[in-house]
Amino acid sequence: MILTVAAPYSYCRGLPRRKLTAIIARIVSPQSQSSPMRDADALFESAIPELPLIARGKVRDIYAVDDNHLLLVTSDRLSAYDVVLPDPIPGKGEVLTKISLFWFDMMADLIDNQLTDLRIDDVLTDPEMCDRLRSRSLVVKRLQPLPVEAVVRGYLIGSGWRDYLQTGATSGIELPPGLQQASKLAETLFAPANKADVGDHDENICFDKVVELIGEDLASSVRDVSIRIYERAAGFALERGIIIADTKFEFGLDDDGHMYLIDELLTPDSSRFWPVSHYKVGTSPPSFDKQFVRDYLDTLDWDKTAPGPGLPADVLRQTADKYREAITRITEA
Repeated sequence: MILTVAAPYSYCRGLPRRKLTAIIARIVSPQSQSSPMRDADALFESAIPELPLIARGKVRDIYAVDDNHLLLVTSDRLSAYDVVLPDPIPGKGEVLTKISLFWFDMMADLIDNQLTDLRIDDVLTDPEMCDRLRSRSLVVKRLQPLPVEAVVRGYLIGSGWRDYLQTGATSGIELPPGLQQASKLAETLFAPANKADVGDHDENICFDKVVELIGEDLASSVRDVSIRIYERAAGFALERGIIIADTKFEFGLDDDGHMYLIDELLTPDSSRFWPVSHYKVGTSPPSFDKQFVRDYLDTLDWDKTAPGPGLPADVLRQTADKYREAITRITEA
């Protein structure tokens, strides 16, 4: 079930659609000449005739169930550098759904989350459709998302490392001189980012900017619970041979202003997972996440804009293996 992609935009009530661009709309075609391999069971895009489609994000297709609920279908799409690539990673959506559920359960005493008691079988009448999508779908509360990416860093890597090289700080937080790439930070950092429009990159922002966007009380709540979630997860994963270098969370509010954890949680898409056995300061360690794909893309003559290049069969296969290994280590150890 592999179709074409539509441009992503915001899906929650009360938020305007982000600007759509022609260049994103042309990201992929099912007949892409550059795509060497497509798994027949991979889901690039879902289609559910009996529910209104609200949006297609980089990974998730979002459908309206009613005024209070959404159906999230996690596809096998993969994005890198904010561009959706033309080749899905077989089984990726199921891995992301399963690992998010695992972490949501673990963190339930820290903060309420988007989950409900409803299942896809409760909102769809087509049993065949339910069978195809059940393992990658969630029926969730319909909430107002906060306009902030709650990024938490335990190690200096990615955009945090790039900011440090340029300014000696990340998200306005001054860091000691002489740190190397992948250095463990002395303390967990809340290093937020804004939510960029489609086709743009998220931009690291300081805590004062978060306060400006959502107010001091809410900003403090987001920061404090994000650090608590990360530190609990990082300790758990470390016992299983995985370093969670950084991650990002999203939060939403109900009509009464109560905050919930939404979207995905501590997945290989939203986090950097490094094997302890291969960790070395001064390098970008091998990972169980899509950094493997980013590293491959960095070898290409590609300007990091849409349309994205096709992925070779061995890159698709190895990426799928890394996602599966991550969930096995975390949930079955």
